[in-house]
Amino acid sequence: MNKLALVVLLVAVEPQDFVVFNRSMSSFSEGNRKGVRLDEKPGDGVAYLKGIEFSNGTIECDIRGKDVQGQSFVGIAFHGVDSTTYDAVYFRPFNFKTPDPARHSHAVQYISHPAYTWQKLRAERPGVFEQPVSPAPDPNAWFHVRVVVASPKVSVFVGDAKEPSLAVTQLSDRMKGLVGLWVGNGSGGDFADLKIIPH
Repeated sequence: MNKLALVVLLVAVEPQDFVVFNRSMSSFSEGNRKGVRLDEKPGDGVAYLKGIEFSNGTIECDIRGKDVQGQSFVGIAFHGVDSTTYDAVYFRPFNFKTPDPARHSHAVQYISHPAYTWQKLRAERPGVFEQPVSPAPDPNAWFHVRVVVASPKVSVFVGDAKEPSLAVTQLSDRMKGLVGLWVGNGSGGDFADLKIIPH
């Protein structure tokens, strides 16, 4: 995909820019913000940008979930192969400000499907691939995410934070692949101002 090498910045806000698996996507406009919405369905859903192969770089996006426990899993997928094979970083907004210390520590998560689900990682390597987000955003509001992929290192920044909320070593050996939006089981989500900046 030589096209990407010529693109310093890519902004996608229209459903036709994506190939969507296990979700329906619609567009919305709120004031000056335009974006896309993935609906709620059982199972995980992923929406890949068409015609883009991503290796190393920065993925930025504004994301909005909701403060309903177990019903809001929203994030970014990268180095994807298909609807079930990808790395992803996602958020549980309902854990952003919870007073429960255990849940609070499960606010941002890295996964590498199909081998490394959140259940497997939490059971076998607790506290390594999920962390709290500090300062915690409003769980019902938009928050800005910046995922920096410098394989095998992945760093996740929220808002204006100078330090990552999560920094992990990738568990997959894929160095490139599809990139896009991700939502978890039973969850939908809103996404705006998606930018892909190759390094």
